[in-house]
Amino acid sequence: MNIIQLSIPTPFYVGDVNVYLIKEDPLTLIDVGPKTDAAAKALREKLAEHGVKFSDVRRIVLTHAHEDHCGLAKRVRDESKDAAVLIHEWETGYLFGRLAHDDHKQLLLRSGVPDLVFDEMRGLYEEVSLLTDSLADGEFKPLTDEMELEFDGGSLKVLHTPGHTPGSCSFVREANRTLICGDCVLKRITPNPILAPDPVDPTQRFRSLAEYLVSLARLRSYAPTLAYGGHGEAVTDFEEIFHRYVRAIDERQKRVIALVGKNGITAYELAKSLFADSFDHGVHRFLAVSEAIAHLDYAESEGKIGVEMCGGVENYRPN
Repeated sequence: MNIIQLSIPTPFYVGDVNVYLIKEDPLTLIDVGPKTDAAAKALREKLAEHGVKFSDVRRIVLTHAHEDHCGLAKRVRDESKDAAVLIHEWETGYLFGRLAHDDHKQLLLRSGVPDLVFDEMRGLYEEVSLLTDSLADGEFKPLTDEMELEFDGGSLKVLHTPGHTPGSCSFVREANRTLICGDCVLKRITPNPILAPDPVDPTQRFRSLAEYLVSLARLRSYAPTLAYGGHGEAVTDFEEIFHRYVRAIDERQKRVIALVGKNGITAYELAKSLFADSFDHGVHRFLAVSEAIAHLDYAESEGKIGVEMCGGVENYRPN
């Protein structure tokens, strides 16, 4: 199977995003990049290097619904005469307009985020949401766990790998144990477990870190020889990355538990302590709160800390 990695610029601190051209019939893109002129120009030029135009694309597969990965989906779809767009159904409820829904607001206020800070966060994400075009219901098809994406030269199996987002998906070419895994596995950074409402019960939080660890172990079970991530170079030693991730999560768990003092702490307060140097920089505040909530949820589920509601805000205490 001819898998071609294309590096596309983004306006985000994470840097370029990887788009994957599967140069087989039907010609497929896995992720597309953000809706910026620079990204669209780069994608056109890099596809042209391989003899491909937007109009040749027959299938657009999205690993998840973050703007740096899905932003150009509508533009490519429109120019390609209605290529199929596929994404997991747990992504579509929040596909566009993160923090625009009341569910997000309630989860953040419950974590101790002040109203004014939430308004600032939402304002930032309203700007970020401009980097994608909305797709209406019926304009995409669902990816489901273990479905096969068929090509003339073989197939890719869909693996639902929640964690970074509820509907994140990876893809495995079992013939040679090659993965395409979006932001589930990245060579040089640890993926952020983004705060999201639970797809089954939106009044509750999606338990992102616990789900992520299950997803990571599932990918490991395929003994991958090569893992293409959403950013940076491919991973050729999955075991090393797996153990590095587990160590990093364990170390952060220890630090989180140490910061939960007898007087208690909210997720917002914890985020300020964990990420003091970057907390007030743009979208980093939301990412910091997401990380803090994910680790508090995981520690509480493991019985290492307790939580109680105080005035509508979750307060975490030692057990």
